[in-house]
Amino acid sequence: MDLDLPDDTRELQRIVRDFAVSEVAPVAEHLDRTKSFPYELVAKMGQLGWMGIPFPEELGGAGGTTLQYAVAVEELTRIDSSVAITMCAHTSLGTQPVYLFGNDEQRERYMPDLCAGRKLGAFGLTEPEAGSDAGNVKTRATLDGDTWTIDGAKQFITNSGTDISGHVAITAVTGETPSGKPEISNLIVENGTPGYEPGEPYRKMGWNASDTRPLSFDGCQVPAENLLGPRGQGFRQFLQILDGGRIGVAAMGLGLAQGALDEAVAYSKQRNAFGKSISSYQAIQVKIADMATEIEAARLLTYKAAWLKDQGRDFSLTAAQAKYKTGRLAVRASEEAVQIHGGYGYMEEYPVCRFYRDAKILTIGEGTDEVQQMVISRALLS
Repeated sequence: MDLDLPDDTRELQRIVRDFAVSEVAPVAEHLDRTKSFPYELVAKMGQLGWMGIPFPEELGGAGGTTLQYAVAVEELTRIDSSVAITMCAHTSLGTQPVYLFGNDEQRERYMPDLCAGRKLGAFGLTEPEAGSDAGNVKTRATLDGDTWTIDGAKQFITNSGTDISGHVAITAVTGETPSGKPEISNLIVENGTPGYEPGEPYRKMGWNASDTRPLSFDGCQVPAENLLGPRGQGFRQFLQILDGGRIGVAAMGLGLAQGALDEAVAYSKQRNAFGKSISSYQAIQVKIADMATEIEAARLLTYKAAWLKDQGRDFSLTAAQAKYKTGRLAVRASEEAVQIHGGYGYMEEYPVCRFYRDAKILTIGEGTDEVQQMVISRALLS
C-alpha cells in the first residue's frame, strides 16, 4: 500500500497551494465583503487548466485524475471556499453531465469552453419541493416536434448567473413511465435562451463571492438535440453525478478544516496571554491535537474515494462517508479556530470568521448529512 501522492499530483498540489496563497488570499476578504464574483481568478485557473482537471485532453481538459482534482479543490478551500466552490460546482455538476451523458456533438460543442474556463456550467436539480427528495421534480418539459418547451423553477443553483455562465443542465419531467411514475430527463439550457431567466443572487451566510441564484423557465424552448442521454434516464444520471460530486465537496470540507487549523496554529504561536504564547497552554494544545488528528483521518477517507473512482471501482459508499465526515469536521474545526482566536475570531478581518460562515453549507449542499446517513446505511444493510 502506497500512501504517498504520485509525483505529478504532489507537484500540482504545490502549484495550487502557491496560487491560493499568492493570488487568492490577498483578495479573499474583499471578495467576500463586497460579494464580488472572482472573474480574474477563474480566468487564471482556466488558463492553468484547473477548470477541466479530470477531463480528457482531446476534449480540452487537463487529462488529470479524480485525486488530482480533489487535491486542487482542497488546496483552494484552505484559503477561500467561494473560489473553490466555483471550480468544484463547475467541474462536478456543470461539466460532468455533458462529459458523462452527452453525445459526441454535445461534447465537442461545450467541453472545450468549459474546460478552459471561458464558460461556466451549472446543474439545475434542486427545486422548492425537490431537494433531499430529489425525484420530486415539478419542472416539466414537453416535446413538440423537434422542440422541448420547459416550464418550472429551480433554486440554489451555483454558477448560473455570471457573465461567463454558459449553460445549466436541468432535470425535468418529460412524461410518464409505464408504471405511472414521472419520467425524468436531463436537458441543456443555454444562458440567453428566451424564457429562461436566472433570478437575483441570494443573500447567503457564506460563499459570498460565489454565484447562487433561483432559475425560472416560462415557455423556454430548446432544441430536441439538447436532451442529455436517453430520454427517461435523468434520475439515474443525476444520482451518478451526485456520487462523483460528493468527492469534490468532501475535498472542500477537508480543505476548510485544514485552513482553520493552519490559522489556529499560527495565531496560537503569536498570541500571548499571562506572559507566554497561548500555544503553550494544554487547553489549546488539546484542541490543536484533536483537529489535526480528525483532519488526517478525513484526508485518507477523501483520497480513498477519489482513488476508487480513478480505479473504476465502486466509490459511492466511500464518497458518502467522506462527504459526511468532512462536512461536520469543517464546522467543528472552524468553530474551534474561532474559539482559539477569542474575540478576534469574531472579527471579519480574520479568515477564521469567514471559514466559520462558509463551513455550515458543507453539511447541507450536495446531499444533507441525513441523506449521507441514508446512503451509507443502505449500502451496509442491503
